[in-house]
Amino acid sequence: MMPRSVWAWGRFVGSAVIVTVLVWHLGAGPFLDGVRTVDGRALLAAAAVFLLTTVCAAWRWTIVSRGLGVRLSLPAAVAAYYQAVFLNVTLPGGIVGDVHRGISHGRDVSDVGRALRAVAWERFAGQIVQVVLTVAVLLVLPSPVRSSMPLVTITVVVAVFGVLLVARARPGGGRSAWARVRSAVAGDLRDGLLARRAWLGIALTSALVVCGHAVTFLIAARAAGITAPTSQMLPLALLVILVMVLPSVGGWGPREGATAWAFGAAGLGAEQGVATAVAYGIMVLVASLPGAALLVVSWFRRIRPPEQAEPPLPEQAAHA
Repeated sequence: MMPRSVWAWGRFVGSAVIVTVLVWHLGAGPFLDGVRTVDGRALLAAAAVFLLTTVCAAWRWTIVSRGLGVRLSLPAAVAAYYQAVFLNVTLPGGIVGDVHRGISHGRDVSDVGRALRAVAWERFAGQIVQVVLTVAVLLVLPSPVRSSMPLVTITVVVAVFGVLLVARARPGGGRSAWARVRSAVAGDLRDGLLARRAWLGIALTSALVVCGHAVTFLIAARAAGITAPTSQMLPLALLVILVMVLPSVGGWGPREGATAWAFGAAGLGAEQGVATAVAYGIMVLVASLPGAALLVVSWFRRIRPPEQAEPPLPEQAAHA
């Protein structure tokens, strides 16, 4: 198994290499353009979309948590999700915030393991819906990867059927570690994701989350001066958003590289792609800043000593 330090340094190096190659080929201009093009209207629009997206993602988390038997209110989920996104976009890896919200929730309900599983399945469900929607859009609208879509579609269909088969598997009587893991995974899928009252809500909220990310990307593209029609921009947006799940440093690196390639292949210019990616990153960072404030508040609550009763006055002690 790869040591954690090597994996962590790999994220830094990978992101740095991608950014360095882009600067070498395109110069620093596209990066600076991405910063300059973000104005107050774009930030406000992105923050509004981000709020709706976060509420939908938090709602999905409550559905999965309830299915796994751990209580979680929607207001608490929204606050924790804001904190998680802020940590994800400011720290390496892209999952630090999710681990934080899982552990925090687990401590609140005295079951860290089950709470972490709820977070993992919630993220997994969202990414499955994201992949399915991306493939559907890429099959309908032209994109640089349209020639590869038949193979991608077959792969996605096989993967979905595999998940369904695992979920339908009956608990086995084996005592091996693999049998216990398989039984636990099948139980989580049945109860947390595919239960009759859960799967529709998870699919709906996940679709809204993907739409929110795509709208934010389109806002960034318009701010960067892209005037291409939405039918051309939507497949590119979904492709780039899919790449953003790769490990990186706050999303920087793979996002800019994928956007430069996609825009270049679509005839929109790699420079415009980098500017759009930078604008998108800045808008998401600014929109997630309420999470930073919530982290500070929760930190002060943890370190504040409990209130102690004042000692009785001498006269009161004498009468006692």
